[in-house]
Amino acid sequence: MAGLIRDEDIALVRERARIDEVVSNYVTLKHAGGGSQKGLCPFHDEKSPSFNVNPSKNFFHCFGCDEGGDVISFLMKIEGLAFSEAVERLADTYGVQLRYTESTGATGDRKRPSNLRPRMLEAHKAAQVFYAGHLETADAAQARAFLEQRGFDQDAAATFGVGFAPRGGDDLYKHLRQRGFNDEELVTGGLVAQGNRGHYDRFRGRLLWPIRETNGDVIGFGARRIFDDDRIDAKYLNTPETPIYKKSQVLYGIDLARREIARASQAVVVEGYTDVMACHLAGVPTAVATCGTAFGEEHSRVLRRLLKDHDEFRGEVIFTFDGDAAGQKAALRAFEGDQSFAGQTYVAVEPDGLDPCDVRLQKGDASVRELIARRLPLYRFVLGNVVSRYDLDRADGRIDAVREAAKLVAAIRDRSKVEAFSRELAGMVGVDIDDARAEVRRAAHRRPDDRGRPAVGPDRSVEPVETPSAPPLPDLRDPRFSLERETLKLVVQHPEAVGRMAKDVDGHDFTHPTYRRVWEAVVACGGPAGAPSGEVWVAKLRDSDADPVLSQALSALAVEPLLSDEPTTAYVAAHVFRLQEITAMRRIAALKSRLQRTNPVERATEYNRMFGDLVALEQHRRTLREKAIGGDA
Repeated sequence: MAGLIRDEDIALVRERARIDEVVSNYVTLKHAGGGSQKGLCPFHDEKSPSFNVNPSKNFFHCFGCDEGGDVISFLMKIEGLAFSEAVERLADTYGVQLRYTESTGATGDRKRPSNLRPRMLEAHKAAQVFYAGHLETADAAQARAFLEQRGFDQDAAATFGVGFAPRGGDDLYKHLRQRGFNDEELVTGGLVAQGNRGHYDRFRGRLLWPIRETNGDVIGFGARRIFDDDRIDAKYLNTPETPIYKKSQVLYGIDLARREIARASQAVVVEGYTDVMACHLAGVPTAVATCGTAFGEEHSRVLRRLLKDHDEFRGEVIFTFDGDAAGQKAALRAFEGDQSFAGQTYVAVEPDGLDPCDVRLQKGDASVRELIARRLPLYRFVLGNVVSRYDLDRADGRIDAVREAAKLVAAIRDRSKVEAFSRELAGMVGVDIDDARAEVRRAAHRRPDDRGRPAVGPDRSVEPVETPSAPPLPDLRDPRFSLERETLKLVVQHPEAVGRMAKDVDGHDFTHPTYRRVWEAVVACGGPAGAPSGEVWVAKLRDSDADPVLSQALSALAVEPLLSDEPTTAYVAAHVFRLQEITAMRRIAALKSRLQRTNPVERATEYNRMFGDLVALEQHRRTLREKAIGGDA
């Protein structure tokens, strides 16, 4: 076999490549004690972190899906790379010079090792500089006019690296060959194609946008038709699938947006390159776009990593669609992938049917920001589109509307959302909530499960199971309540460590009814600041209420080990203030929802009052985050 990387070089890569640094590019890691770190697994959906990284051992393991291995195997799985490709990428990052075994074929010629990735990246970097330089030439006058007509000046073009491909057939090919790149590197990377008459540039006479990875490496290009005599009719051409460019995984603008997405916990998904430019220049720096394909599951995975999207801090994803049939179809596809996110998904549609680029051009930067701010929950937009097809003034129209929309509601995997969506549907159509619930249950019964059989209740009965009037309480160990549980463990086991730090905590900070009652018992007994030490405190809490459910919860909270070795001040602060921050976030979300439903012209006084309350709540939330940020939870 030719071109194998030497074993000693692979060992050096494993030694130098820190697994916690590599994993941190994809997973938000937090210290978990004992030198380990923990986060949400990138290989399967979960709401509570079970993905562990041990830097001293340079290994990772997920206790949820059993994926594990070293730094090379992690990169192979997360990026879909072959072993040698993963080694080469790590070697390039950590400065390891790889050597390859050399063998001879039947003719005695030495075979060249296939270490193409670093060279393909270098070729794309050189191509981007080449294209950007040609945007200033006389031949690119029409391309510059295109940008100017859409409100983009020379500085904007430079910021986004926009360029122009010369109209000649092999200008880039000759340029890169002179720079030392060979045919295999250029053809495999997608910059050059090979025909009957030789090699030629893939992009000719087009305006080009470089498509980059999150780290800024150029991996491909998007090219727009400029000239009427272009022999290729397609308005846009993209780099084909290559070892470094996978269109189902890349998002245009992600290199510029990644920090803002993480900071703001928001991502805006638009439909084109110029829309991304318009959003960023108008003050929406979280905008990205897919590259010649619909938004899919792998795109969702990219955004989840940047959003730190999980059960405690939920980000928001805002899609922009045209209001036409194609836009509605795109919204439906996005709704089907909505459950990839823990946070809320929204849709922003301009009433006049304009995309963000046209909004900025015709109405100004502020209107782009307002377009995003006026977002609607995606489920409401999709359900509204379905309902709008029917005449709701007729009884049969209302029945048909509920029946059609119920299919979407029943398809939701997150059962906690079904009730809210059913209520929304009932309000849209104007039917009784019980009628909407019944139709959703029937739709769920008709929907086949993963094995192709009708989905039926646990008793396998033919009729759908009626929803009980008083559903059982959620499991106390449900990951959704992990922060509440850990905070109460601190209060019960170490009240002296909590002290007056929890003076502003109240029952509304606990969403589980049992945990709320535990806190009420704590308050009734004088709070953690005045708690007696040791077993006396736990006994006092248990004696305050004879309810067996409360007693059982207190017993569990008293004996379950903390997730930290010691209840340090930072650890307590990270839980107490984060608990209050999440409450503030819930209140902010509720207030934003009210603002969205309030007409600022007809109800100006009420709108302005709520807006002032929102500003104050946002400041309060930021203060709580600053207090919690030093925590090691």
